[in-house]
Amino acid sequence: MSRFIQLHLLTSYPPSNLNRDDTGRPKTALVGDANRLRISSQSLKRAWRTSEVFEAAVGNNLGTRTKQMGKQVYEKLCAGGLPEKVARDWAKEIAKQFGKLKSDKKVENNTDLEIEQLAHFSPDEQEAIAALIATLIERKGSLTEEETKTALQLLSYPRRAVDIAMFGRMLADNPQFNMEAAVQVAHAITVHRAAVEDDFFSAVDDLNQSSNTGAGHIGEHGYGAGLFYLYLCIDHALLKSNLGDDDGLTARALEGLVCAVTQVSPTGMQNSFASRSRASYVLAEKGDQQPRSLAQAFLKPIKPWGEEGMLDMAVKALETRNQNIDAVYGACADARYLLNVETPVGNLAELVQFVTTA
Repeated sequence: MSRFIQLHLLTSYPPSNLNRDDTGRPKTALVGDANRLRISSQSLKRAWRTSEVFEAAVGNNLGTRTKQMGKQVYEKLCAGGLPEKVARDWAKEIAKQFGKLKSDKKVENNTDLEIEQLAHFSPDEQEAIAALIATLIERKGSLTEEETKTALQLLSYPRRAVDIAMFGRMLADNPQFNMEAAVQVAHAITVHRAAVEDDFFSAVDDLNQSSNTGAGHIGEHGYGAGLFYLYLCIDHALLKSNLGDDDGLTARALEGLVCAVTQVSPTGMQNSFASRSRASYVLAEKGDQQPRSLAQAFLKPIKPWGEEGMLDMAVKALETRNQNIDAVYGACADARYLLNVETPVGNLAELVQFVTTA
């Protein structure tokens, strides 16, 4: 088994605002003394792990990331007939097993049941919580001290949660249940200079058309367009270990990731821009060698020249960088697979097979 799987992707997005900063404008980065559009790894991972494509491959082997599990427990206990105070006390006890409860406690909107930080609950942990809720309803909230101590041992080392196995989790108060991420995801950046532009828009009030201006609302959105380079490094051995050495689940996890990475776009402002795209180019590599990004291929911004298009030039720059690194350091992979929509070369099914048989 090859330890590392690396994916290099080029994906072109039309005018869009896929990942916003605190002002609502597309995120950017200064790379090679040129401003680039950027999509954060957090945005990408969120889009992938919550996508139907990913779920289709891994089924119910997914966790839930939330601060509000205590609220959900409270509502279920109340619905099961427990008095409000008893339900609230139990909900707090259950929630704080996964993190500190919020300090600004407000009973009226149930924020006293929320934990401070997002916690990623594995399927096993969610099942354990559900079983405890059923027991509490059956026993009308009454457990002995010893039963309570045992029942509240809800945390477990996740072995069935593919998203946790891939992207990790941290529980500050219970580090023994942390999991190291097996998939490293870079921020995607445009391979060329890119500017954030402003879209001024207006909306008509359908019930007030007497105005000469015709505008019931005016506003402004930032947007940008570009060809993005994205790099992922998968520690195949760690992923398999995180999933309890389950070969079948590991293969399905890799299939789901490849399908999502190549086909799923971040969800930011899709209704306004419909900027859904699939990867135009994918270079997959596997081997035991030390991984490396090929982002240096784009330190000098790509600039189309003559009849040669942006994608062709980006592919050439990426492959040249790859060959040069191999020439200097030795082969950085034992095997490679290429998918190129423009040529066309390769297909998704073969790409999945290449990665899952690593």
